[in-house]
Amino acid sequence: MRGSHKGGDFGAIAEKLTEGVEKPQAQKQKNLKKQHIIKTLKSHKIKLTVLCGFLLYWFFCLPSQVFKDPHATVVESAEGDLLGAHIARDGQWRFPALDSVPEKFEKCILLFEDEYFYQHFGFNPVAMGKAMYGNITTDKRRGGSTITQQVIRLSRKGKERSYTEKLIEIIKATRLEAGYSKAEILNMYATYAPFGGNVVGLETASWRYFGLPAERLSWGQMASLAVLPNNPSMVRPGKNEVTLSRKRNDLLKKLWETGEIDEITYELALLEELPGKPYPLPQIAPHLVERIRANSEGKRVKTTIKTRVQRDLNRLAKEHYGQLKQNEIYNLAIVVMDVKIKEVLGYVGNAPTDVAHQKDVDIITKSRSTGSTLKPFLYAGMLDEGLLLPNTLVADIPTSINDYQPQNFDNEYNGAVPAGKALARSLNVPAVRMLRQYGLDKYYRNLKDIQLGGIDKPAGHYGLAMVLGGAESSLWELTKTYAGLAHTLNGFNQSSSEYVADAFEGYSVFNSESRIQNSELIKEPEVFSAGAIYSTLETLRTVNRPSGEENWQFYEDAQPVAWKTGTSFGFKDAWALGVTPQYAIGVWVGNADGEGRPGITGIQASAPLFFDVLRILPTDGKWFERPYDDLITLKTCTKSGQKASLLCPDTLEQWAPISGENTHSCQFHEQVYVTTSGNYRVNSDCYDLDKMISTVRFSLPPSMEYYYAQKHPDYKELPPWHPDCSVTGEMPMAFIYPKNNEGVILPKNFDASVNEVIFKIAHRNPETKLFWYLDGTFIGSTEDFHELAVAPNIGTYLLTVVDAEGNEMKENIKISRG
Repeated sequence: MRGSHKGGDFGAIAEKLTEGVEKPQAQKQKNLKKQHIIKTLKSHKIKLTVLCGFLLYWFFCLPSQVFKDPHATVVESAEGDLLGAHIARDGQWRFPALDSVPEKFEKCILLFEDEYFYQHFGFNPVAMGKAMYGNITTDKRRGGSTITQQVIRLSRKGKERSYTEKLIEIIKATRLEAGYSKAEILNMYATYAPFGGNVVGLETASWRYFGLPAERLSWGQMASLAVLPNNPSMVRPGKNEVTLSRKRNDLLKKLWETGEIDEITYELALLEELPGKPYPLPQIAPHLVERIRANSEGKRVKTTIKTRVQRDLNRLAKEHYGQLKQNEIYNLAIVVMDVKIKEVLGYVGNAPTDVAHQKDVDIITKSRSTGSTLKPFLYAGMLDEGLLLPNTLVADIPTSINDYQPQNFDNEYNGAVPAGKALARSLNVPAVRMLRQYGLDKYYRNLKDIQLGGIDKPAGHYGLAMVLGGAESSLWELTKTYAGLAHTLNGFNQSSSEYVADAFEGYSVFNSESRIQNSELIKEPEVFSAGAIYSTLETLRTVNRPSGEENWQFYEDAQPVAWKTGTSFGFKDAWALGVTPQYAIGVWVGNADGEGRPGITGIQASAPLFFDVLRILPTDGKWFERPYDDLITLKTCTKSGQKASLLCPDTLEQWAPISGENTHSCQFHEQVYVTTSGNYRVNSDCYDLDKMISTVRFSLPPSMEYYYAQKHPDYKELPPWHPDCSVTGEMPMAFIYPKNNEGVILPKNFDASVNEVIFKIAHRNPETKLFWYLDGTFIGSTEDFHELAVAPNIGTYLLTVVDAEGNEMKENIKISRG
């Protein structure tokens, strides 16, 4: 047993010894295996890192914006015609991308450059292999690049050609294919491919070489452009025409052989001229292009401009400029708006003048003195307030308000004139007197409410002269404000007698289908009621047209128009503005540098152009509908234009704004008693009742009567009072000049000597004798014409006038020297 035990021990010991020998070898194998695994993992890690790096590079190898090149500003008409363009900031003619590539160009360029464009994923291995073989075996160099690769090359701005660069292009091309559609890639090529010189892109080349949009090119023209990016220098006139012709003709033959075009088209296309010297781009509305570029540089902008209207306006501008410059008038501007949809149809920023006369200045946007163009808004405001009716007599007599003395254009006075006629004739004195009655601040607020730009100072800065041109505004602002009147009236008539909000805003040269569709309707007018606007436009419809237009209503296609002229002080600005139910037209004529000329008046310079513009606009000849819900009929006095009183002998029914119900009844017809001969007025204190004759007479105050009688020979002054009658409370005379407390300036001659000043009085009985006193000192007497010339020293005086009947008037006056 002991022996067996010992034998067992030796076995165990031997096993252990053997274990000790085998273990290092196994461990070594394990370590080797472990190292192999680690090495393998490191290798895979490197490969994975490289792969991830490549994938990251591939994913981010393209910038978010493939091309950052600046574009030209392109302005199109409503029909899509090119109105003009402004070159890109880098000096290249590079139009913004088209919405889609024309089908003809797609067929041409794919057949010429990349027949398998829609099959490959960025590069064509077969084409590249052929190109490499050709490069090795021949002296010719071929690229084998796809259109996608060429887009990448164009975006990388002419990197040096090498195999490394080729590899980069391939990688980026596959990324481009992954991120963009084939149509987008083709559009990039059509937009950024070079076409010779500084002409970049298909649309640009189409206009520069053929004067047409790309979509209207023939097969021959499109084939010529399709082969150009491959070698843009072929387009140089007198050079490489043979090469260009051969390449174009080869492409046309391919088009015929592949069935894209028929044989006749092919043969005709071969006869077409090759592109040569670039055409100048159209400049149909250069000032509008510049205006748009200032706010939308590098964009393609579709406007509301109608091509035919714009071309006609350009023609009229050229014709009238040719006439005006003979009188040294060098600038004009025209704008036409559609008042129904608030779109600008025509825009002529200046005459086709020269650089010396500021031909590049867009006068439409420049503020100028408004002349009389703001008078209609005063008239409409007073109608709305119930301060007058359309034909209410207003005073037109010499007027001085705080040393401000307005004058009519003809330097004459009418005594009294219907308010509508005063507006139609653009009389200044009645306008100032009406503004004083209406209120300067109220009038100022109205102008602000109708969004009239340019008036940016307080009302007191302008004073009463605001209505005569003391304020400034632009042709754009004035035209859209007149358009706002028409739009308000149209909206009222087309709705359930509601008003359109923002009638004076939103007029634009940019297309916007929602401009009118989303207009809010409101119950109350924004500024003027429909009745006041209609009455105002009816009055402006009667404004006398210029020479040659007198018989306009006899023409079958004649268009009635409400229009107004304006002339600024010093003959610097001539305006003509007007509206029909569909259009608003604004015309300005003058010199951009502000030089005045005698011919710069609204009626002489602007009105003829205004009516030429009116004639070229398509029209149905209709007039504004009458807004019955905002009008009433009133019985008015034929003579005074006021509501008829019981004393008015002649009356008529007249449409007027509803507020007209609140106006005064006739103040100028009165019942008087005269002797049997009618030579004297009498009363019961001095004449027998049974002998007095009652009569109703139309009688004006003396200051109005004085001038009114001169213009109206049928006017009969009231007879004088009978000598036996004593009358109190009635003054038969009135000062015309000066008024009480009015400053009188003694005018100077050129030699600095002082002229006399002329005092004037109106007397109901002109034949009577008047006695004049200055501070109690008799200075003269007058008969028939009561005007007295005096030259007093400077100072303050009391002027007294006494008539033959003992009636006395006194005025305080202040004399100063100019």
